[in-house]
Amino acid sequence: MISFCNRFLMSIALTVLWCAAPAYSQPSTGRLSGVVRDATGAAVPGATVTITNASTNATQTVTSSADGSYSVNVPPGAYTVTVSLRGFARQTRKELKVDGGAAVAADFALEPQLQEEVTVTAMRREQNVEDVPFSVAAPTEQVLRARCVDGIEGVAANVGGFTVQNLGPGQSQVAMRGVSSGQIVRDQPGVKEQVGAYLDDSVISLSLFTPDLDLFDLSRVEVLRGPQGTLFGSGSESGTVRYISNPPEIGVTKWFGELDGNTIHDGGQGGYAKLGVNAPLGKTAALRAIGYYDRVGGYMDAVQPNLSVKKDVNTGYRTGGRFAVKIAPSERLTIVPRFVYQKVKMDGWNRIDVYNILANPFTTTRPAVTLDDRRQFTQIGEPFTDKFALADLDVKYVFGKVDLTSITSYTDRNILVVRDATALTASITGGSIGLPAPIYTLNAPLDDATKAKVWTQELRLAGGQRRVRWVLGGFYSHLKRDYGQNLLVSGFEDLSGIHLHEQLAPKDVLFFSDLHYKLDQVAAFGEGTYDLSDEVSITGGVRYYHFSEDKAQVFDGLFGDDGNGHPVSQPGTTKANGVAPRLIFSYKVSDKTKLNAQVSKGFRLGGINDPLNAPLCTPQDLVTFGGQEAWKDEKAWNYEVGAKSRIFGNRGSFNVAAFYMDIRDLQATVTAGSCSSRVVFNVPKARSQGVEAELEVVPNRNFDFAVSGSFNDSTLQSTLTSTDARGVVTVVSGIEKGRRLPTVPRFQLAAAATYQWQLRPSSLAYLTGTFQHIGSRFTQVGDEDLGTLSLPPFGSTTPGFPYNASVFTYDPELAAYDLVNARVGVRREKWDVALYANNLTDERAFLSLDRERGTRARIGYLTNQPRTFGITLRFNP
Repeated sequence: MISFCNRFLMSIALTVLWCAAPAYSQPSTGRLSGVVRDATGAAVPGATVTITNASTNATQTVTSSADGSYSVNVPPGAYTVTVSLRGFARQTRKELKVDGGAAVAADFALEPQLQEEVTVTAMRREQNVEDVPFSVAAPTEQVLRARCVDGIEGVAANVGGFTVQNLGPGQSQVAMRGVSSGQIVRDQPGVKEQVGAYLDDSVISLSLFTPDLDLFDLSRVEVLRGPQGTLFGSGSESGTVRYISNPPEIGVTKWFGELDGNTIHDGGQGGYAKLGVNAPLGKTAALRAIGYYDRVGGYMDAVQPNLSVKKDVNTGYRTGGRFAVKIAPSERLTIVPRFVYQKVKMDGWNRIDVYNILANPFTTTRPAVTLDDRRQFTQIGEPFTDKFALADLDVKYVFGKVDLTSITSYTDRNILVVRDATALTASITGGSIGLPAPIYTLNAPLDDATKAKVWTQELRLAGGQRRVRWVLGGFYSHLKRDYGQNLLVSGFEDLSGIHLHEQLAPKDVLFFSDLHYKLDQVAAFGEGTYDLSDEVSITGGVRYYHFSEDKAQVFDGLFGDDGNGHPVSQPGTTKANGVAPRLIFSYKVSDKTKLNAQVSKGFRLGGINDPLNAPLCTPQDLVTFGGQEAWKDEKAWNYEVGAKSRIFGNRGSFNVAAFYMDIRDLQATVTAGSCSSRVVFNVPKARSQGVEAELEVVPNRNFDFAVSGSFNDSTLQSTLTSTDARGVVTVVSGIEKGRRLPTVPRFQLAAAATYQWQLRPSSLAYLTGTFQHIGSRFTQVGDEDLGTLSLPPFGSTTPGFPYNASVFTYDPELAAYDLVNARVGVRREKWDVALYANNLTDERAFLSLDRERGTRARIGYLTNQPRTFGITLRFNP
């Protein structure tokens, strides 16, 4: 990776030097100026005025002053001037010819309208979001900032039908439209995504570790609901998320930034510094670079074995940057090389322990511990590190009426997750084997290391004229993913007298795994839209895919060998191919209303299961969960109808979509009983049905509000059973017809409102409030069967035996919760300062259920950040 990065950066540096060659003669300049007013004739300060040269596409951006005026010196030529401001309709004037030494006036009268006319590329071509014939949301950076959103989890909380379940630092389960097979865990690296993630056109998806990129200097985040397999392929079975960055602007020099400081109730302090710059490199090139450092305050406390308490153990930081160069040597050719890097480092987990085999109120022979609000029990630190690097090259060439686009990308991920596995280890060494406290209390750090390298290449052609628009392309990806676990319990062999004599695991390593995956995928796709009339259009597309995956894996150690001191090796290969079609029918009822109907198919690639930890399994669990060597592709057919309307005289919009998704071979992740393993089962049938709706209204210049909500009813439609030696039939891990699918709430709602008023001719004050409701949900398939733990869980060999209780109860259903955020600030031409409060009511939400060895070693919940106050400054000199 180092040599690759060096070569990549050197090539960029040479390109920059070449493009930055000085120009020795400057043409005379002219002047573009004007005044921006509203419909009443009042001056409008703070409007963004973008001036674009029609021949070179060079742009300049200025802001209207206190009296609404603007003025820009420009070289001679033809120009397009666009004015935009939150709460007003965007206006554009074209073919403004400016001669050397001349002055041209261009005045504007803005009409109140929706917050922004957002342009998206959900169909691989630019369209207004209202013209996309399926359900899509595209919150802009400005909207997300106003709603106090700083990551993908916050984006999901503001978009109906989109869910991100927090599974710990840097780890999440992403779902759309109720389609989820449950929590993906670290020791299942072969499980694929159900929702694809992209940075512009580059794939960045990685199951469990979807990059939570910083949102600074992003244009928008596109959320494409429903299967997107035709254009975006595997991993987009139920939807796609796209981070859309701001590209370099040729001919523009500017810099901008943000500063923040915040404090967490009963926690630590945090803040960030972010800076960006756009600079021309001669007449035909420009660079855009950003950098950021975000310090995350902690709020979790960890009780130690000596009953002391470590405060705010889950502090951390996120740092990184993006560097892109745009080279446009002609009107036909554009080349954009880019490098992105981000590092996330967290010192601990946002986990509340409600039961820990080593720290609980039931023991009578160990110190009794009651873990209060936002507390956990640990013996060692639990750091998390994620290093993400992306290098890509975007080349576009225009052949007359056909555009050729090539996207080449290389992604490198290096992730290390350290868990305090002392409770898990104690449940085995103490609970199952019966060793004494000096042994079962030995520190047991479990290191999970993931390294992934992905090459992708996409080549596509797009064009159209009059009534026809089309895109054709091919895609190739090569993924190499290495994963390993190492459970080092220093001193175990000497203290216990158990000498492992393992072939691969070093001394005192009780569990060792070394897994290697190679996944190759090739696809061809095409989609076209034909306008049957001015009112009716039809879109059809299909994708053919073929993939093959090779897996080599070795397990060793006391907990991972075959029970006789020999490593377990279970290599495998799986292959599949198929097609993913899409058909969309659109009818334009009027200039304000459009109806859409869609049938589409998404897919999720299959994979190979890990072998069970046989030494830990009961005989019945070996029967129930054994023999599942691989799982098949998951497929989903989506049937959807929707409407998109402009309302209130073009000052509002209302979008609604109803859908039914028929899911086949759902890849359900289950905990394999006593084996301390996870297995993926294919559930033959499942379904999800629901409604999504969005309302945005700008009744006047001063006020706007938006509501986004969804209802999902997603359930299993098949039952899996197992028969024991006595002939008794039981349901496997709660996989029973009628049970809810995990991760996704039935009901989700987000509302936001902003009121702004003019303090002075050059200053606007604003107040924004947001409300988010997330309904109840589960973490894994089968969690509905949980809620009771028999005590002591391992009988008389349980650490701390005897107990003073025979049962511990808890709620496996994550309760619904509400969050309220507020922001108040002042905006001027060059800066914006605001005070904010997140989680005003200090709601403690349970985000996911965390468990070890089923639930017999530990039960906990991942939780959210408490009430936070802060101040932020955004500047654009």
